[in-house]
Amino acid sequence: MSPHNDAPSPAGSFTAGFNRISSFRPTGSSLIADHLMPVEPHSPLSSSYSSGSMDASTFHMNRPLGPGVYVPTMCFFEDGTENVDTATIARHAVRLARAGVTGLATQGSNGEAVHLTHSERQLVTATTRKALNDAGFEHMPIIVGCGSQSTRETIQYCCEAWEAGGDYALVLPPAYYASLFAPSMETVIDFFNSVADASPIPIIIYNFPGAVNGMDLSSDVILKLAQHPNIVGVKLTCGNTGKLNRVAAATRKLSKRQDSNNPEFLVLAGSADFSIQSLVAGGHGILAGLANIAPKACIKTIELYKQGKTAEAQAMQEIVSEGDWTAIQGGVVGVKAGLQSWTGYGGYARSPLPKPTAEQAKKWKESFRDLVMLEKSL
Repeated sequence: MSPHNDAPSPAGSFTAGFNRISSFRPTGSSLIADHLMPVEPHSPLSSSYSSGSMDASTFHMNRPLGPGVYVPTMCFFEDGTENVDTATIARHAVRLARAGVTGLATQGSNGEAVHLTHSERQLVTATTRKALNDAGFEHMPIIVGCGSQSTRETIQYCCEAWEAGGDYALVLPPAYYASLFAPSMETVIDFFNSVADASPIPIIIYNFPGAVNGMDLSSDVILKLAQHPNIVGVKLTCGNTGKLNRVAAATRKLSKRQDSNNPEFLVLAGSADFSIQSLVAGGHGILAGLANIAPKACIKTIELYKQGKTAEAQAMQEIVSEGDWTAIQGGVVGVKAGLQSWTGYGGYARSPLPKPTAEQAKKWKESFRDLVMLEKSL
């Protein structure tokens, strides 16, 4: 991935304040997957997965973030109706957990969050939590994408994520009205602090310039936000390893406890193609869509490097990077086509995204071949 400039966004003139929404601190969950009812009358939800009752003691519990591989999971849809396919969502989540990943993330780019209603988002997260718990992975954390353009709706997404069994909220900065923002990123800083003040779950900053009109948070801004007690990590999809190094080094020095297995501030690379590079820079792992196809390969690459087997790690990183380039080029459409070709499930993205042609599907299958062969060998 191409590096981005480590500089603030252009200054604007917007200085209006925000009347903060009162903090939401729920004390119990009444939202269980099979009790989710669509609030949008034109968004029928699938009933293909019967969740049963959820044990309240394992629905909400302390699930610390540790180093490793986190996967932004796919959202699957029933062929024809495009209803949420909860059975496949559950099966996929368990497959990833059994492969040894550290955690899962719902409602990301790979999860087609922008195609889902509020209630569908909750259904996906609750289904994932229930599937993990039933399979014996009740301690695995779930990160939930909660970004929105307004502070109010972002807080709402955070509250709904908690209700659905999410443990952490992954939040993009708002960018639609960026030209009107206050100078020196003040509006963005106020946004994250306001969300963190009100969210019932800790916040992970999501720096993905490609998704927010090119807005690229500098290391100075990220470190300022990291001082908030309810902001506990960052995902850097900008590809800037220098920025990653500065953030990792500074937050490590400021940590009250030095526990490599339970860092106070988690720094994750946003793509698998710079897994080793991020570790060299002091990062804790990756949150990468490629792990939907090859979770074991992503995990093994990191393990080899940590074991000091640099040459082996580099050789595996080369295969992972080639596979990741295919995933980056094809996006969610290509990754789903790869899953369908090599695992027998995946289906299609929700409209208006196009279905791949037979030629495209064949091309993506072949482009993932080396990666899948590596995955099957592990």
